[in-house]
Amino acid sequence: MKTTIIILFTLFLAGCSASRITTSWKADNAAAKKYNKILVLGLIRDADRSVQTNMENHFTDDLKSMGINAVSSMQIYGPKAFENMDEQAALSKLRNSGIDAVMTIVLLNKEKEKTYVPGRSYYTPYGYYYNRFWGYSTTLYRRIYEPGYYVTDVKYFWETNLYDMSNQELLYSVQTETFDPADSESMGHEYGQLILKDLMKYNLLLK
Repeated sequence: MKTTIIILFTLFLAGCSASRITTSWKADNAAAKKYNKILVLGLIRDADRSVQTNMENHFTDDLKSMGINAVSSMQIYGPKAFENMDEQAALSKLRNSGIDAVMTIVLLNKEKEKTYVPGRSYYTPYGYYYNRFWGYSTTLYRRIYEPGYYVTDVKYFWETNLYDMSNQELLYSVQTETFDPADSESMGHEYGQLILKDLMKYNLLLK
């Protein structure tokens, strides 16, 4: 019975998502449209460059899997896509690349939270070990006096916007939280699918 409970609990945790949408919005005048090429642009500090790469790549691949043409800013422009450019130069660069929509991925904040996990200090009789002094005392001693420890969890706050570059108009915006992802690879994979599902709900992108 105990083994069954542990298995079910493990499966439950595996099915839980580390990311969730906190709010999303669509412009009143936004309509479904087919774009020739969408640029996925991560606006993330240099220290999190690998995070930017994974977020852009997964989101780009997720859009492509839906039959929507998309490219990663890191892949076609590198990490300094629009550095030291004014608005006119940046827009010209996008037009020359055939970009007619931009999907931004912005890391609004990253928080670290340290939590204390107390040591085990509970009592449960264990059959044979409970009936024999030495087995009982050595088994329970480890459980009763196991020290506590600290764990550090990381929470990411993201925002993604969709802009139509024909007029630079904001069509869609979504904010999310990601709690303690295993790594940036899994976070990018989960994030891309989460946002794409929300985008499809609003029916903004045509294949």
